[in-house]
Amino acid sequence: MRLWHKFAIGSAAGILLAGAALFALDAADRAFPPPLDKADVVSPEVLDADGQLLRAFATPEGRWRLKTVVADVDPQFLRMLVAYEDQRFYDHGGIDLWALGRASLQFVRNGRIVSGASTLSMQVARLIEPRAERSFSAKLLQLARAVQIERRLSKEEILDLYLTHAPYGGNLEGVRAASLAYFGKEPRRLTVAEAALLVALPQLPERRRPDRNLKAAQEARKRVLDRVAVAEAVGDGEAERAEAVAIPPRRLQLPAFAAHLGEAALRKEPLVLKHRTTLKKQVQQGLESVARAAATKLGPKLSLAMVMADAQTGAIVGEVGSADYFDASRSGWIDMTRVNRSPGSTLKPFIYGLAFEQGLVSQETIIEDRPADFFGYRPRNFDMSYQGDVTVREALQLSLNVPAVKLLDAVGPSRLLVRFRRAEVRPALPPNETPGLAIGLGGVGLTLKDLVQLYTALANRGQPARLGDGVTGTPGKIEGEPLLEPIAVWNVADILSGVIPPAGAPQRGIAYKTGTSYGYRDAWSVGYDGRYVLGVWVGRPDNSAVPGLTGYGTAAPILFEAFAKSGIATTPLPRPPAGAVRIAQSELPISQRRFALNASGLLVASGREPAPQIVYPPEGAHIDLGAKGGDLSPLLLKLQGGRAPFRWLANGKPLPDLSRRRTQQWLPDGGGYSKLTVIDSAGRAASVGVFID
Repeated sequence: MRLWHKFAIGSAAGILLAGAALFALDAADRAFPPPLDKADVVSPEVLDADGQLLRAFATPEGRWRLKTVVADVDPQFLRMLVAYEDQRFYDHGGIDLWALGRASLQFVRNGRIVSGASTLSMQVARLIEPRAERSFSAKLLQLARAVQIERRLSKEEILDLYLTHAPYGGNLEGVRAASLAYFGKEPRRLTVAEAALLVALPQLPERRRPDRNLKAAQEARKRVLDRVAVAEAVGDGEAERAEAVAIPPRRLQLPAFAAHLGEAALRKEPLVLKHRTTLKKQVQQGLESVARAAATKLGPKLSLAMVMADAQTGAIVGEVGSADYFDASRSGWIDMTRVNRSPGSTLKPFIYGLAFEQGLVSQETIIEDRPADFFGYRPRNFDMSYQGDVTVREALQLSLNVPAVKLLDAVGPSRLLVRFRRAEVRPALPPNETPGLAIGLGGVGLTLKDLVQLYTALANRGQPARLGDGVTGTPGKIEGEPLLEPIAVWNVADILSGVIPPAGAPQRGIAYKTGTSYGYRDAWSVGYDGRYVLGVWVGRPDNSAVPGLTGYGTAAPILFEAFAKSGIATTPLPRPPAGAVRIAQSELPISQRRFALNASGLLVASGREPAPQIVYPPEGAHIDLGAKGGDLSPLLLKLQGGRAPFRWLANGKPLPDLSRRRTQQWLPDGGGYSKLTVIDSAGRAASVGVFID
């Protein structure tokens, strides 16, 4: 019994001592945890809409360290890595005791280190907690850290840390950064030769850098491929074939697209590591290549900007803020897509669209292009010449100034700006000035982004889209009334699609308009097909004049080249909506055969005007103006024919003022039946009855 008693006491003491030891170890583990938080410091990334890398930013210490997980890497690379570095990785708890014993025995026998015993877990410990000295105490700490890491992380998470932090020479860290720098691609699909090189470099990254010591890199790769376990992992004969593949002798630049958008994303959300944008990498790459080539031709101090957007979704798919972000002579750091500049003639299509919508003109209506005086405002054409009588179609295609101002005078500058607000665009007017006729020739401030947003309405049957900012802003269709009615939009597109492309540019089936601001400061070109809108601006960021700068000669060639290099197939322009036709001049109603203003500024037509006819609202129409809610909206009245000025009556009561326009707004007193009448200056009248709901 004494023996048994002693055994029981000893066993109990042993258990207590073991428990105390484990408790001490757990307490030490909790008191001195591994610095895993340091592993979270990685390079912020800017991604395209599909998750492709557009650009990355260096870490605070200047490292290219791209977050990498097992799913980002070719499985064959992972098999080769484990086969070469740590064959029992999935079996040990951080320390490979068999490898440690073998390495110790070899050291005793040979007096030097013959083979290492570091597991991938130990290497991760060293990477996240680097130490300059290679002492026995440092090795013991590394062993302890490996055990701690294994207790906290799964095997896949440990691999993630290695893939992110493994050194590859210079300031490259991680498999993704190395693959992009040496092979120009993500590591999802690697050849055997590429995978072997990426396995070999981290052991001696500076000595084996291919861009500095190609021979050492070749020998290191061969050492990996010669390992039996690696050969078994890659398959019969693959290692021998891989040894014959040349190693890239230079380091490539990591992707660096969308510099301005990337900087903006980082400023808005500095703590976010992955910034998803609406850009498409293929489109962005194409636009930037065009911008670089164009900058060379443009010469010093000139910059350019481009915005390409999906007119249906509002997503910005490509954006170039300047010719070169790092070119100080061009003030390349300024994002010219967000700067207000004079849009030149690029707003003319919207003036013509309003004129079409209000029934003032058709494409074949004759309009005069002769010197004109609008109460002291005397617009002149770009080339200082005049064409005389031209059709409306020719006037817009030739971008004649006098006809555009005549039409703007008829539709009203304020009405044009109201329509722009439907697209959530508010041009900047000169200080203390009301909207005037100069708007038609670029007398407002507008950004390239806003101009493209306006043109999304022309590419989308009149319904504009909100572009957002490409990063945090939410793009999408703008709900509410369209900027222009579909028939008016079709007329504009039918005209602009017939504009002759610039010299040497192929016909791409797009509609486009150019513009040049006063004093040759800005050159513009905006084009669209049935899906995408692309805007181009060229000029000097300091707003100084550039002799010879024009929209057609400078910006339009860039527009056509950018459309071609974007990689996006041309989408046909929308089909004509019901009722949209191009009518020959001889078949036009007399009121639309010639557009002119008389000496009093009244809208008149040549020949004998027909009697007035109310075209909206139609007879017997039920119109919902919100009468049930008690907050009535005004009703737009439209007429054709007749001779201005016009007097409108509602239920026999005259509206306050005579109207020179063929449109008028009327605010009903309430719901129910109403009779509307219009009388022209010749005393002819027309009436309709409508129901206000």
